[in-house]
Amino acid sequence: MRILIQRVMNASVQVNNNEVSKIDRGYLLFVGIHEHDTESEVKWLASKTSGLRLFEDADGKFNHSIQETMGEVLVVSQFTLYGDARKGRRPSFSHAAPPEKAEPLCKLFADLLREGNLTVKEGVFGAQMQVSLVNDGPVTIMLEREPGS
Repeated sequence: MRILIQRVMNASVQVNNNEVSKIDRGYLLFVGIHEHDTESEVKWLASKTSGLRLFEDADGKFNHSIQETMGEVLVVSQFTLYGDARKGRRPSFSHAAPPEKAEPLCKLFADLLREGNLTVKEGVFGAQMQVSLVNDGPVTIMLEREPGS
């Protein structure tokens, strides 16, 4: 499972020119589910994400988590995080989980973040989405948990 975290001032998702989700300061999380991922990887990454300290204290050090700052979270599924472009000119997505497996795991990830008292909004799984954001910093971090680790 891969999570691309972008610390944002705000972010939103549109589908068919209709805004479906919007957050203020917090995290925009692009979530990629691997074909072999299980609830174990989802739980580990939800805990890691909510506790990660990516917000500055008074001295400018990354000492505050999303929970401490009461920031918001926008979760967007993105199978292309498992794109492999090492061969040829067209990326392969063969290691991305199929939708019937990825959707419930992505939903579980969002629900686990909510259980940690975070305000969580979501994109629309499988939809063609337009994502807008104002990156804060910019701060962008990739988290990954290999299946079975």
